[in-house]
Amino acid sequence: MFLSKKSAQASEVSKDGSSPDFAYMKPDSCYLDSACQTLRPQCVIDAEMEYYREYNACGGRVKYAWGSMVDDKVQQARKLLLQFSGKREKEYCVAFTLNTSYGINLVLHQLTTGAFSRIITSDREHNSVVLPSMTWAKRAGAERLILESADDGSVLYTPSQLERSIVLMQSVSNIDGRTTKNLQQLANDTHAQGGILLVDAAQGFGHDVEGLRDIDFDAAFGSGHKMYGPSIGFIVIKRSLLDRLDPFFIGGGTVSDVDLEKYSLLRSGDEAHAVLEVGLQNWGGILGLGAAVEWLNQQQPRKENEKALAETLFQGLRSHPRVRLLNHTASHVVSFHVDGIDSHQLALYLSQQEIMCRSGYFCCHSYLHHQMKLPPLLRVSLGLHATSAHIETFLSALTKILSAL
Repeated sequence: MFLSKKSAQASEVSKDGSSPDFAYMKPDSCYLDSACQTLRPQCVIDAEMEYYREYNACGGRVKYAWGSMVDDKVQQARKLLLQFSGKREKEYCVAFTLNTSYGINLVLHQLTTGAFSRIITSDREHNSVVLPSMTWAKRAGAERLILESADDGSVLYTPSQLERSIVLMQSVSNIDGRTTKNLQQLANDTHAQGGILLVDAAQGFGHDVEGLRDIDFDAAFGSGHKMYGPSIGFIVIKRSLLDRLDPFFIGGGTVSDVDLEKYSLLRSGDEAHAVLEVGLQNWGGILGLGAAVEWLNQQQPRKENEKALAETLFQGLRSHPRVRLLNHTASHVVSFHVDGIDSHQLALYLSQQEIMCRSGYFCCHSYLHHQMKLPPLLRVSLGLHATSAHIETFLSALTKILSAL
């Protein structure tokens, strides 16, 4: 649908994990910041550029051939994301947004006033969850409850705490790759208590979509730039939850008719998603995201290679006596600090050797800085472009830096 036969063949992986999909990378570049933003395979770049070069038209508004082609491909992208999420079109639909944070705010702040008594998050959430939960609680005059997490990633709670609650939390951590182990049980208990489950799946869609498929969430929020696609967001949302929204963030594309003092929103059937898609959409980004999902569906060998690289990385870091790992097990995301070295300075030393890692608190200030009382950290996050050479380069450079300081 989105990938040409040539693009599909280009996805073949060599023995060292390299692929023509990322041939545009400079040979000496070592990109290890995929938890922030993944690299885009060439086929995704090509799919987006094809839109701009060959049928650059508006979707949902025009009758000429270019517009019809956009409409068809956007619909295909929605169906691909539903299949990728393991959800049925009868129960769920897909809406496109700017990013995960935007999508969370868009749904959360349009829920019917007074429908829920509290909002619940966990203690190790990203700011995309922490900040909207704060503002919702303040606006609603409601309780905000923060659940503690166990070492295995499970959240600790009693079912009675969930009564008429909005439960908003991540599926996969961007700090150490831990999954929220009991998310499905949490979904069951939340629904039994008259609440809803909203999932920050920014990391989950890129690294543990299999786990998401079994979760009875009311809405899950993702970002294309964390799953090998363009910078665009999306929401996989239950149609029943759409019916519970009281939309005020509206405009072009969300209505079927407008009079001087009234309007009719598009809220049902094949157009149910429209109530969350205000104004002209990022059509090229949507089609690029469709290509990214198709590409991800073909990457099982590369996913297995990433797991092996993660184990090599974890064992290599664990062997350094001055390295203080947050991770208990190997993961595609590893965070640590080094005794006696500022992590920002360490990131700069690595950057001088074309090794790109993230330093700081990774938008998790509340947990890392204020609860754990940790100094700024260094994070190494793998992507499906990574090879054994990248891991060797990073570990070798780190060893040389630590021996010199």
